[in-house]
Formats: sequence, C-alpha cells, structure tokens
Amino acid sequence: MKTKTKKRRAVAAPRQPGKLWQLRLYVTGQTTKSLAAFANLKQICDSHLQGRYRIEVIDLLKHPQLAKGDQILAIPTVVRKLPTPVRTIIGSLSDTARVIVGLDLRPAA
Repeated sequence: MKTKTKKRRAVAAPRQPGKLWQLRLYVTGQTTKSLAAFANLKQICDSHLQGRYRIEVIDLLKHPQLAKGDQILAIPTVVRKLPTPVRTIIGSLSDTARVIVGLDLRPAA
C-alpha cells in the first residue's frame, strides 16, 4: 500500500523548479492577435514559471519555412518544446485556464 502511494506522489509531484521551459510563439507580423498572444503568454509565464522560461517568437512572414517543423496550421500558435512532451495551443491565449491546462502548468507554490 505504501508503495502505491509513493508512486502516485511521484507522478503527481510538481515539476522541478530549476527546469527551463522553452516556448515558441508563431505569429505573422505585429498584428493585434499576435501582440495579444505574446502579452497573454508572457503574463501567464510570469505568474506560473517565475523567470524559468524562454519565449522564442517566430514571425512566419519573415521565416515561413519554420512552420513546417512544428506543423503550424494556424496562427498565433504556441508550442511547448521543453519540458517534453511537446504541446501546442492555437489562438490568442486569452483563456488563461485553457492555456494553463494546455501547457500543463502548475500554479506557483
């Protein structure tokens, strides 16, 4: 019985505080939706990751070939590269609860 409890705790344990989150935000220029997505993502990361993140903004107007690697079909799109597994969220990221669940973030302790 103790072994089962330990296993569950290990699975449910929050992510290690020192891990760096790598996120890619795909946009097309500096449109209203693109700017809103960046601002929303930055606010969520500031609240839940407290400086343990890196956001790479990729403008598909300048680098359209980069869309193929992450299979980008719509924009704006955020792709969580690290920690694995890779996760993708499409939209302006204004629904904070959906983004937190989609990126598998834990509330700041």
